[in-house]
Amino acid sequence: MPRRIMVVDDSRLVRVQLEDVLKGTEYEIAAYCRSGEDAIAQYGDVRPDLVTMDIIMQGMDGLDAAEAILKDHPEARIVMVSSLAYEDTIDRAKAIGAKGFVDKPFHQEQLLRVFAQALA
Repeated sequence: MPRRIMVVDDSRLVRVQLEDVLKGTEYEIAAYCRSGEDAIAQYGDVRPDLVTMDIIMQGMDGLDAAEAILKDHPEARIVMVSSLAYEDTIDRAKAIGAKGFVDKPFHQEQLLRVFAQALA
């Protein structure tokens, strides 16, 4: 049974890239959200195995959205996927409870390694 992923990113390009990278793997995209607010609203219904969360989006940013999801669903496994790979951003993501951080542009090997660690 494939692992279900909720992708939270306002870029259609990232969705296409993730679909390509995940082809032929044990992962499938179960839901796609273009905002943090949408992710918070859908998480309980989708119940994904893993969430990939961008940081910079319209409205609520990904760090605040991750924090809100984890408050209501402490079992959630969230991996931040962002070009904001700065030490303070990564530290805040860890403090919130994110299970990993992948910097954009991402590569399949890096992404799958972080996914496996987050789900271990």
